Amino acid sequence: MLTRVCKLLLALTGAGGLLLGAMVAAGSDVAVAATGGGECQVTGNALFSPNGPGTTSNFAYSFLGNLTSCQSNVTGAPTSGTLEVGQVKTESVTITTSTGTVQGTARYQEPLATGSGNIPANSCPAGGTSGTGVTDWPDGSTTVASFTTQSAAAGVALQGSVIGNITLTLVPGSESPAGSAPATFVINTTNPTFPVGDGVAGVLTFTTSNPTQCTTAAGLTSAAVQGTLGIGSPS
Repeated sequence: MLTRVCKLLLALTGAGGLLLGAMVAAGSDVAVAATGGGECQVTGNALFSPNGPGTTSNFAYSFLGNLTSCQSNVTGAPTSGTLEVGQVKTESVTITTSTGTVQGTARYQEPLATGSGNIPANSCPAGGTSGTGVTDWPDGSTTVASFTTQSAAAGVALQGSVIGNITLTLVPGSESPAGSAPATFVINTTNPTFPVGDGVAGVLTFTTSNPTQCTTAAGLTSAAVQGTLGIGSPS
């Protein structure tokens, strides 16, 4: 059971011993109270678009992964889930057609996470990122959390907090049936175990099979991610 997350560090290495980076979350003493702590293992993949960490100063990425082996000192807390950043989701919405309004579906884009590197130094081993993640739990509830990372020395950590909601934007032409759907869609935090204001902290590893991409303007195209994420009420 997780009762406290503090000084979270991570060695970010890639194939062949490539050191991709080092990030230590600002204010790395992230406290999780014994009355509200939880911890999950995370595995997934990050996709970089329009470019990834490399010789350019800015990049963006999406992420999709699984949360497993979750442990908590809160009764009824979820034991698994899915975590996503920058994904496209299909939602049920009201669509205005030529004959009236009907219930249909449309696709909505979550905001991509963004990052920046130190130029002219290679931005794989240096820089910070920020974004918003959405966790879907098995009972149909969700947790929305904002996060930041910051590079320093030889480790990487993530920290953030649970927030009330995230706004997605309509993918044009994705309405079914054809028509006009709302321009935005809001996903709210609905899981009562981890309410708005809870802290989030992570220790992750990022690896790539093509480290030479870090020396190009296009940068990395993808990276495997695994590690541990903690969430709980700050003391």
